[in-house]
Amino acid sequence: MPNGSDENSVVPIIAAIEAPYLSDLSERDKPWDKHRKNTDQVSTHYRGSEFNVLADRTSFCSEFLDFRLTPRDEGELRLKLSTARFCRVRHCPVCQWRRSLMWKAKAYKVLPQIVEKYPKHRWLFVTLTVKNCPIVELRATLTWMNESFKRLTKLKDWPAQGWLKSVEVTRGKDGSAHPHFHCLLLVPPSYFSHGYLSQAKWVELWQRCLRIDYQPVMDVQAVKKGAQPMSLIPELLKYCVKESDLVADREWFLELTRQLHKTRAIATGGVLKQYLKELEEEPEDLIGQEETGEVDEGHLYFGWRKNVKKYKLLP
Repeated sequence: MPNGSDENSVVPIIAAIEAPYLSDLSERDKPWDKHRKNTDQVSTHYRGSEFNVLADRTSFCSEFLDFRLTPRDEGELRLKLSTARFCRVRHCPVCQWRRSLMWKAKAYKVLPQIVEKYPKHRWLFVTLTVKNCPIVELRATLTWMNESFKRLTKLKDWPAQGWLKSVEVTRGKDGSAHPHFHCLLLVPPSYFSHGYLSQAKWVELWQRCLRIDYQPVMDVQAVKKGAQPMSLIPELLKYCVKESDLVADREWFLELTRQLHKTRAIATGGVLKQYLKELEEEPEDLIGQEETGEVDEGHLYFGWRKNVKKYKLLP
């Protein structure tokens, strides 16, 4: 509980008594309920399969949350996650969400350093796709796409001096898989005057590297001159698989788990590797580091309640 007699400092506690659920107390923490509810569904999918051990791990993931009360402006207090036990299963919705938050935080911290180092360089956001494949062929398709991407980076026409690539897989209506790459490219200042690639040229190069007889769908966007690529980070470092796809079909999900086992979700290259290499690894911290000098005004504890699908304030 918070210390001191400031009336404003006890407002969150009064609110918690009147509305004992985390989602009622804190607008910014409402996503916890959705992600934890989907984790229950993922655990159910795993139960009774060869991944039964993952069913146990996801079942106990983030059951209890410990939030610190930290001061904000005008005497108000904010909830900030202090302690939680995560299962770290790749397709756990809670852990996928927390992992994405940590990746984004790292990128937001490092990108300004890159911009300072290369102030006149420009940024491109490129999405590379192929036709949908059967879910049982996903691993082979991703291997083929990664090999094709390597060929792309070695072409004489390849314009980027550094890149960050993330993998996303979506579920087709027919149960197929749609793997695609989101890529952030750092290109030299001369790109738009010498060596510029049109949309059609990008498609031609990607088709050549894939060694296919059809034109793949691609999207290429340029960040405005003088602008930083911060707005692209949420799309680039989001989930690998949408939560709605994780819970939609049990057999599809189990095969997805088999197909993506030990595959890499993020890769870096060129001059960006030295700055963003940490994104290739599993984040050690899924909570978020404390800010220096942050004041602790007490704690609130919440437990997951499956019957109401909400986190409830504990006594």
